[in-house]
Amino acid sequence: MKKTLVIKVFLLAFLFLPFPIAHAQNSSEVVVDKQTVVKAEVIEVIKSEVKIIPGTETPHINQKIKVKIVEGVERGREVIVENDHLELKKGETFYLKHTKSEFDGSDYYSVDEPYRIPQLMFLVGLFLLTVLIFGGIQGVRGILSLVGSLLLIIYVLLPGILYGLSPLLVTIGVSSLIIIVGSYITHGFNKTTSSAVLGMIVTVSITGLLAFFAVSFTKLSGYNTEEVLYLDLNSRGSIDILGLLLGGIMIGLLGVLYDIAIGQAISVEELLRIAPHVEKKTIYKRAIRIGREHIGALVNTLAIAYVGVSLPLLLLFTQASTDSIWVTMNREMFSTEIVRTMIGSIGLVLAVPITTMVSMWLLTRRVNIRVGHQSSIEEERLALEEHVGHGHGH
Repeated sequence: MKKTLVIKVFLLAFLFLPFPIAHAQNSSEVVVDKQTVVKAEVIEVIKSEVKIIPGTETPHINQKIKVKIVEGVERGREVIVENDHLELKKGETFYLKHTKSEFDGSDYYSVDEPYRIPQLMFLVGLFLLTVLIFGGIQGVRGILSLVGSLLLIIYVLLPGILYGLSPLLVTIGVSSLIIIVGSYITHGFNKTTSSAVLGMIVTVSITGLLAFFAVSFTKLSGYNTEEVLYLDLNSRGSIDILGLLLGGIMIGLLGVLYDIAIGQAISVEELLRIAPHVEKKTIYKRAIRIGREHIGALVNTLAIAYVGVSLPLLLLFTQASTDSIWVTMNREMFSTEIVRTMIGSIGLVLAVPITTMVSMWLLTRRVNIRVGHQSSIEEERLALEEHVGHGHGH
């Protein structure tokens, strides 16, 4: 009874943590030119030629196209656009960027991106259909969990960071909420799920502290990409960039951590169910044995995923850099990914013993009661057999 009360109080505390839902004020943004992006359609390709990019031997297509804006306040307007971004054909729809100078009021139109929303929606629909067909009700719960996680990131995590709160603390809090909401939506409210939830929250907290010390130890600044630099300039330095790096490490860990924690909690439950008479120490060792096999696969998955994201950068340095491998590894852009991979992998490894111990703590009491009940039944059966035996002897 005490264990159940502790877990409920702990979870409710995380569920009702006060996170301000506020957006950054416009006064903190650096605005030079006013830009709008609208859909447009190519009416005519006036000119198309291949040019060599200055300073290189790379050919590139340059076009002069006539387009019609199909949405927004300028809907129906036709403009001529110089296009050196991507090749477009007559009748093709794309996104057009309209830049208006704040100094002299001049207008400039440029090609922004191809219109790929229908294709993206097709892939999303295919994903949902696949999950519904092969995942059933559990797949539906998984989708609801994903939606809830995205909403928490968009409406709690991002506004909290923009508001000026510590990215690390906000990320740990939001990660805990994602864990709680996602786990109970997908697997229901029971002791096995609660074991996984507690294990993940403890692991995320420990990993967050490890990430903090690792980033400080390796002297990372957080300015490892151009996007971070633009964000810092746009917010006038009001965002803790180093904390943002730490938050990114934590969020990147969640998906794989969820998998390993749920797997460990279920392993403990099944072992206790099939062998309730076995000592707790033996059950713990068997569950850890299962977790070790899981760790081997997931650590490899996490590392390869990070390498895949950084593949263009790796190719660029392999092709163009004359530095040694040690100089390359020492660069912040690579050091950041190494720290991210190492801390994430440590978190996965820690999740196995932590979740296993929490599961043993929460689940063994129920098993002990069940075993005690079975022992009483067995004692009654033996007493009855002995009584019957005595009766036959007389």
